[in-house]
Amino acid sequence: MSTEDKARHKGEEIKGSIKEVVGKLTDDKSMEAEGKVEKWSGKVKGKVDDAVDDLDEDRTVR
Repeated sequence: MSTEDKARHKGEEIKGSIKEVVGKLTDDKSMEAEGKVEKWSGKVKGKVDDAVDDLDEDRTVR
């Protein structure tokens, strides 16, 4: 995966975390939920990036 993709996914995770906290502080359940979804979406995409990188590395070693 490209560094840009990884950075974008990490940014999504961070943005989601911020929204989640702001939602909690302002008692905005909708924003809190949206933040959780963004955070976990970014985390999952990051894990997929890592898995793709691992597969690419395995192919080049063989």
